[in-house]
This record gives sequence, structure tokens and C-alpha cells, in this order.
Amino acid sequence: MKRSRRRLDGWPRWLALRRITSLVLVLAAGALAVLQANRDTAATVPMLVAARDLAPGMTLRAADVEVTRLPASLRPPAALTSPREVAGRVLASATTVGEPLTRVRLIGVENSRLAAGGSDVAAVPFRLSDPAVADLLTPGAAVDVVTVEPDDTGPWVLAADATVLTVRRADDDARLVVLALPREEATRVAAAALDSPVTVTLR
Repeated sequence: MKRSRRRLDGWPRWLALRRITSLVLVLAAGALAVLQANRDTAATVPMLVAARDLAPGMTLRAADVEVTRLPASLRPPAALTSPREVAGRVLASATTVGEPLTRVRLIGVENSRLAAGGSDVAAVPFRLSDPAVADLLTPGAAVDVVTVEPDDTGPWVLAADATVLTVRRADDDARLVVLALPREEATRVAAAALDSPVTVTLR
């Protein structure tokens, strides 16, 4: 009887020890999971991507993009991280859903410098004398900008080897061509387009 009683007295202790061990293992597993989650979060960075397919020349809204997290090694150097950075900006080229958005994808200084290959450049928008020509233009295309001489004696090349940044619709549904040009040539094209027919020839 004494031996049986010792066995019965030892049973609750063994059961309690087993439960404590199980609890410690569960807590340890939870702690490891939290550490792994923190490590995974630290290894990723926020990046702005297209929430849907986006057409070139459109004015972006916050709803057109979303923030995702990707490994830092996959993030482009010029990647954007907040919808506020693109709201109201004009997209230079077509972008598919899930594709990262960078500063050079937007019409602006960086995009113009990259397209024209210089620092003293500007983006100049203007209407073509023949709107149908706009359908032939795509971002990155090289064109010459021409008009007629002030005395109507012949054609006048306003700018050579300009780069098309984008083609977009104006408020009156007309087509606006946006070119990247050296600043002096951009000023000349903008001034001529005020009162003369201007078109482009494809290179």
C-alpha cells in the first residue's frame, strides 16, 4: 500500500511538470514566430505600385496606386513610396497593374533630363496642326519639330531630335504632345506654337 501511495503521490507532480514543459515550448514557439515576423518586416521596404493598368498621359489619383512591401533588393533606386507623391502628376508611359512607379515615370525634371540626356532641359507641351499625327507618337520616339517660316517662304525646323515624353488629351479633348528639349529650343517651340501651325516629323 505504501508503494502504491508513492506512485499516486508522484503522478500529479509528473503531470504538472509535463504541462509546464508544454507551456514553455508553446511560449518559445510564439516568441520565435514574433522574431521571425519582425525580421521579415525589417527586410522589406514600402513601394508604390499601379493598382490597375494605367495609360500614358493620364493625371494620376491616389486611387490609381497602392503601397506594397517588397524586399529591399528589388526596390528601384527612384521608387516612390506614398500616393501623395503622384496625386495630380502626369504619367509619361503605360504602366501595368502591380508595376512599380518611379520618379522618371512622371512628367517632370527627372523624366525630361533622362529623355533628353542633359541637365538644362524642359518639357514643352503643344498642339499639333494635324491632330491625327499624335496617334503615331509613343513615349521615347524621336521627332523633329517644324513650322513654316514667318514670311511663309518654306519650312522651319524649330528643334531637331526631340524626345516624346507622352501624348495626352487636353480638357477640350484635343491631343497635347509633350516633348523633352534643351531649354532654349523648348522656349522657341512654345513661342511658335502660340500663333503658327506646328507639327513633327518622325525620325
